[in-house]
Amino acid sequence: MTDPLAEVVMLLQPAARFSKLILGAGPWRIRSPDVCEPFYCAVLEGGCHLAIDGDEPMELVSGDFVLMPAFHGVTMSSLVPPPSGEQSAAPIALGNNEFCLGHPGNPVDVRMLAGHCSFASPDASLLVSLLPRLVRVRGEQRLATLVQLVRDESREQRPAREVVLSRLLEVLLIEALRSNVETDASPGLVRGLTDARLAAAIRGMHAHPTRAWTVADLAKEAALSRSTFFERFNRAVGVAPMEYLLTWRMALAKNLLRRNEGRVAEVAQRVGYSSASTFSVAFTRHVGQPPSQYAREAQMVAEDV
Repeated sequence: MTDPLAEVVMLLQPAARFSKLILGAGPWRIRSPDVCEPFYCAVLEGGCHLAIDGDEPMELVSGDFVLMPAFHGVTMSSLVPPPSGEQSAAPIALGNNEFCLGHPGNPVDVRMLAGHCSFASPDASLLVSLLPRLVRVRGEQRLATLVQLVRDESREQRPAREVVLSRLLEVLLIEALRSNVETDASPGLVRGLTDARLAAAIRGMHAHPTRAWTVADLAKEAALSRSTFFERFNRAVGVAPMEYLLTWRMALAKNLLRRNEGRVAEVAQRVGYSSASTFSVAFTRHVGQPPSQYAREAQMVAEDV
């Protein structure tokens, strides 16, 4: 059976950047820079607040795991924060990849493992748009264990370290995104897959991207009326069904072109377009350059690497 979530994560090609143990000794508040990279955090003990620009702060407690595929506009603070607008000093390095927020002399109010990873895929922004803005999972020890494994592996210079880290991160991302029973996820692919009716349509798009899908066809896959399906898909996934299909087809096309797996006409057929010209128009509108130019530039980059 086609697994849309696994396909998206594998195309993203996650790689470790860093992972660290953070100790909070309140009161403290820190505003993180906009790095637009995946951020994950597992609260081991205590609790803290996390706020994304435009949203109400959420309380994180021991056992919570948070994943943000694109990290920007985030502020974290102790449960009893400093006065409004007051920022804490920069994190204090304690050695051994451990850092303190607040004042080292104060009692520790939170311990958490946190880190960033990067997506090697040039299409990361396209693929991340299919994922939720935020995922929060509560009480899943498996996730904390995976984060610890990532942290341990990133600190060692063992043989095949990068291969092990990339596989661990794939598992970590998939595990976080599929933990849908207790997951608080914003609209995106994950929310769509937690709805059995919508999941049938999404799996159909991934399994048969060459099919000439219509909203009516997808609604039939979901065993819903056209209007109900359209509204339900929009609400759960955050985009219209045909926009999701277009985004997925473009992600597949860019991957095929980058890997030099066929000429433009062949790639067009493999992602559901009846002619190279129709595909070229759609690709240029969506990506910003013709597929032939994209393929040439991708090959030049590959040769330079």
